[in-house]
Amino acid sequence: MNLFQMFSVAADRFPEKIALIQGERRYTYAQLSEEVNRIASSFNKLGLKQGERVMVLLKNRLETAVVFWAVQKLGAVFSPINLRLSMNDILYCVNDLEARFIVFEDASKHLIKNQKFHERPLFIGLENMLGDISYAELLKEGTVQVEPCPVSGDDLSVILYTSGTSGKPKGVPRSHNNEYASTVAHIIQCHYRQFDRTLGIPALSHTIGLRSLLAVTFLNGVYVALPDFDPYEALDAIGTEEISCLFLTPTLYHDLVSHPHAYGCEFTSVRSIVYSGALMPKELIHKCEELIKPDYFVNQYGSTEIYTFTTSDVRKKPGSAGKPGMHERIKLVKPDRERKSPLHEITAGGEIGEIIVEMNSPEAFRGYWNRPDATKKTIRDGWYLTGDIGFKDADGDLHVVGRIDDMIISSGENIYPQEIEQVLAEHDSVLEAAVVGEEDDRWGQVVTAFVVTNNIGLTPQALDHFCKLHKRLPNYKRPRKYVFVTDIPKNSAGKILRRELRDGNFTEIAL
Repeated sequence: MNLFQMFSVAADRFPEKIALIQGERRYTYAQLSEEVNRIASSFNKLGLKQGERVMVLLKNRLETAVVFWAVQKLGAVFSPINLRLSMNDILYCVNDLEARFIVFEDASKHLIKNQKFHERPLFIGLENMLGDISYAELLKEGTVQVEPCPVSGDDLSVILYTSGTSGKPKGVPRSHNNEYASTVAHIIQCHYRQFDRTLGIPALSHTIGLRSLLAVTFLNGVYVALPDFDPYEALDAIGTEEISCLFLTPTLYHDLVSHPHAYGCEFTSVRSIVYSGALMPKELIHKCEELIKPDYFVNQYGSTEIYTFTTSDVRKKPGSAGKPGMHERIKLVKPDRERKSPLHEITAGGEIGEIIVEMNSPEAFRGYWNRPDATKKTIRDGWYLTGDIGFKDADGDLHVVGRIDDMIISSGENIYPQEIEQVLAEHDSVLEAAVVGEEDDRWGQVVTAFVVTNNIGLTPQALDHFCKLHKRLPNYKRPRKYVFVTDIPKNSAGKILRRELRDGNFTEIAL
């Protein structure tokens, strides 16, 4: 199965149905197919060959989706890059990919301006007068008649770069089979239906964004592209475009339901809401439930490398990551930071271990792009080592408590930040909390909590008293230091950047 085949049958099935919306622009499947063919034709004339990489530095917009499908038609590889990356990381990705084309827009031109490339790509600008050739010129010169390249399911479809919470970004090559299987699993696990309509808020450089585009396209649904996220605009689109499913990060849900316009927004069309990328606080779960009232509220725990590990109904057991997805098998093994110990499975209920996922899955990648060292460290004996730590409860449901690299060792005890953060999040005056280990001569590390609050009267003593009384938090895990900050640094997926806190990159406030 290849992705362009899925696009082609969708366009043939309901050519007059709306496929893409951006502002006042609306494309039917027939109109989208025509533009995809024209761009693919021009790419072909410019010499793009099967397997060559096309780097995309675009926001979520109609043209981004067109480029994606055009690249799939020619059997080339679509590689969207997070626009939040630094210029140095962008240059690294260009050279790592050996990109043949770079498609960019005015908002991203500074990321590639005056860069020195190992081999200069062809620059395609979205606007006129940018790059070697413009998107408009490609559209004008292209024809609707270009034969699709014969593509097998094992051929590469995309290379996504991980968010890089430490070190350089790693390229994750994913085949057509990987993307097809992941999308079908997503449709089933999230209860999507034919003609569903979604908001394109997360960028296609993130697996959440790409999954949203593929899922609604397979179902002849509508993808409403929002190049610049604005909570008011998004809430308005939910009502006016009758959005039926949402797949966002917890941070984006927070921004939506916390906006004053949320209480006047029409959510009646929304049936399924799904989140991934980070833990969703209980208070946010309750607020989403209160305002949106979805039929299905799904947490998907996974990664770029495999996509789904586990999935759960949030309302049945808040805080749980649930059970393995339809293609997956997981187990817990003894945590080992050095990745040298045998993978001995943990069998005792409630015991904490590293979460590993079997590679024998159609959703699983086969190794990092140009990084055999990272592949060797991450894939062992047919299992993908996630680096996440968790436990299974009495029902066999998975609970994720943190990362091996984030584990705090204080006076010989292993402490996991996420379990402390969950406790702090239950305090009425805590909006967000992040826990790290700070070096200490006596204890090795001390537990330090960084807290965002809306209560100027909140004190470290009040938080410490709250933790002392909490049944789930033993005394040795209590934070010994509290720092009140304006915000918690996160990456584009909503994951906490603990190294930024450890390195002092935060704004402290005095209460």
